[in-house]
Amino acid sequence: MSERVQGSTHSDVWIAHPGGRISARVWSPEEPRAAADDSPIVLFHDSLGCVELWRSFPAALCVGTGRRVIAYDRLGFGRSDPRDERPALDFIADESRTYFPTIRQQMGFGRFIAFGHSVGGGMAVHCAADFADACEALITESAQAFPEDRTLQSISAAREQFKAAGQIERLEKYHGNKARWVLEAWTECWLHPDFATWTLEPILPRVTCPLLAIHGVHDEYGTTRHPRMIADLSNGPSRVEIMADTYHVPHREKERGVVELVRDFIASIK
Repeated sequence: MSERVQGSTHSDVWIAHPGGRISARVWSPEEPRAAADDSPIVLFHDSLGCVELWRSFPAALCVGTGRRVIAYDRLGFGRSDPRDERPALDFIADESRTYFPTIRQQMGFGRFIAFGHSVGGGMAVHCAADFADACEALITESAQAFPEDRTLQSISAAREQFKAAGQIERLEKYHGNKARWVLEAWTECWLHPDFATWTLEPILPRVTCPLLAIHGVHDEYGTTRHPRMIADLSNGPSRVEIMADTYHVPHREKERGVVELVRDFIASIK
C-alpha cells in the first residue's frame, strides 16, 4: 500500500525474520535528489514506541532532507509479530547483531544514516559502530548512555503510573495484546539490578562517522551528561544540540526545529 503525504509517499512492507515478521514503513520524497543522497535515514524507536508513534515526523524528515526515511517496529512492538520471552539485558546491542542486518538486507540498502530516539539512540550507536563502513552519519535524540539516577527514577514512576485504570489501554492502541509485554520489556529490563552496569562507553570509540546528539534541556529521562558523553567518546566529528524548553521527545515537541537540525547537519557532512 502506498499513500501520498505532504510532499512524500509512504508504503508499508513486511520483513521476514526467523523470530517473526517485522513491520516497516518507507517514506520517499516526491522530488528525489541526486543519487549521492540515496542512502536512507533509518529510525530506531524508543522503549514504548513503534512506527505509528513517530507520527508526522518521518514524512517531515523525508521532505526536509529529500531522502528516503525507513522506520520499523522492533519484533514484539507495533504491528510486528509478538515475542514470548522478555528481551535479554543486552537487548540494545542485540538489535544491531540480530535484527538490523535482516532489515538492511531485505530493504535493499547499503549505506545509511542512523537516527535513534531514547533507547533507540543506543541501538543506533551500535549500528553505527558495527557497520562503520556503511553508516554515513549518526543522530541520537534523547539517548541514554548509561542508567542515570534520573532515568531509573522516571522509569520507576512510569511503572507505577501504568498501574492506574485505563493506562495500559493507551499502549494497546499501538501494540494490541502485546502492550503488557512492551511495558515490561522496558521497565523490568532497565530496573533489573544487573542492568546497572550497562553503558555505551566501550562502544562509542568505534563510532567514526559524523555525529549529531540532540537533547532537551528538561529531558525527564536523562540529563545533558548523556549527549555530551556520546559526543566526547565517539571518534568522528561531533556536534551537541541542547534544545531549550524541550523534554524527552524533541521530534514531537519541536518537529520543525529537529528537522532543520538534521537537514543542516546532513548538508554539512557532504
